[in-house]
Amino acid sequence: MKNYNSTYIIGISFISALGGYLFGFDFAVIAGALPFLQQQFGLDAYWEGFATGSLALGAIIGCLIAGNIADKLGRKKGLLVAAALFFVSSLCMAFSVNKDIFIASRFLAGIGVGMASMLSPMYIAEIAPPDVRGRMVAINQLTIVIGILITNIVNYSLRNMGEDAWRWMFGLGTIPSGLFFIGALALPESPRWLLNVSRKEEAAKVLRKIGNNVFAETTLASIQSSLTGNSKQGYAAAFKKGVLPAVMIGIGLAVFQQLCGINVVFNYTPRIFQSIGVSQDNQLLQTVFIGIVNLVFTLLAMLLVDKLGRKPLMLIGSAGLCILYIVVVRMLAAGSTTVSWFLLSSIGVYAMSLAPVTWVLISEIFPNKVRGVATSIAVLSLWAAYFILVFTFPVLFDKLGDKTFYIYSAICLIGFVFVYFKVKETKGKTLEELETVFH
Repeated sequence: MKNYNSTYIIGISFISALGGYLFGFDFAVIAGALPFLQQQFGLDAYWEGFATGSLALGAIIGCLIAGNIADKLGRKKGLLVAAALFFVSSLCMAFSVNKDIFIASRFLAGIGVGMASMLSPMYIAEIAPPDVRGRMVAINQLTIVIGILITNIVNYSLRNMGEDAWRWMFGLGTIPSGLFFIGALALPESPRWLLNVSRKEEAAKVLRKIGNNVFAETTLASIQSSLTGNSKQGYAAAFKKGVLPAVMIGIGLAVFQQLCGINVVFNYTPRIFQSIGVSQDNQLLQTVFIGIVNLVFTLLAMLLVDKLGRKPLMLIGSAGLCILYIVVVRMLAAGSTTVSWFLLSSIGVYAMSLAPVTWVLISEIFPNKVRGVATSIAVLSLWAAYFILVFTFPVLFDKLGDKTFYIYSAICLIGFVFVYFKVKETKGKTLEELETVFH
């Protein structure tokens, strides 16, 4: 990054990506808390799925809110609102007195997750120079998996604190929430948003902090050219003929990332291992191992995403999961604890491919004039698919048992075909150059 202020770019990327950490926290905390919540509130398979999936329902609302805030008030203000929602919802979940209040509080947390899941990668993509954009956006995925790992370790360490251990699991989310809010106050606004609202001098100032004068002037001219003649866009603009192909690909990628099935391993680790007779302590210990593998392979993805490219990683991920799930079915059917190695392998394959690369692609493929609304549509679709996945898993697992993973294997095969024929490579191109690639 010799033509750029690398320290500054990495710094603001990490601050923005704290939204990803909180995404990881709220995503992972339920796995450790579910055994306690089942006892506290008497959850059956339906309510277990709904309590888990309520985060996704809130995230759908969060995406809709974030799209409007991002385009009207700016990316920075959206991140601040998300941080505040994380803080309040953590307290509300910790002090819930019944399942209805808990689910409502988790729904509120979901609104923050939905906003952050859209705004953090979009903000980083708009700040980062093209040749490092993949790695910078992948920082958001890195903070998600760090959030998952730390949360799993905390959950494991709190497991013997009694029936109220789950309250501490959720309440501790106030600490990273507060840090995220304070950090977001120091962030500059996205130069692409500033130009979109005719604040050219402020945009130029931010670009000069990111890179040298040549970079600032070139980027400024490129962004202005892409915005020429564009008026303010609503959701309908994302479905116009020229933009629709990119939007449909974004939706397809988002839905596939969730319906590929890996998040049932994250969210229902105790339930899966309980089915083969593993103790509760070891169930929670497995979540820690999952978090470690997730982190290691996410770091690998950050090294590969700008070198190997987006499309090859997506193809490797979809094919790898398709095969591994078939083995997982055989291992679960045999009641073998060896299944943990294949589940960990699945996590590793996902972490170096579908998990980070989907977010990178979603942040890249939409044109400047509709990036806010198009990104929110794609991420909204992602959370809708996540809700379907985690809500249906307890019921499917009760009825089909290990054969549930055959369904996810088939979806991965379909995803492989979709990526092979529909997704084009984006590495090394500016956001403005990509406007001619996908639409």
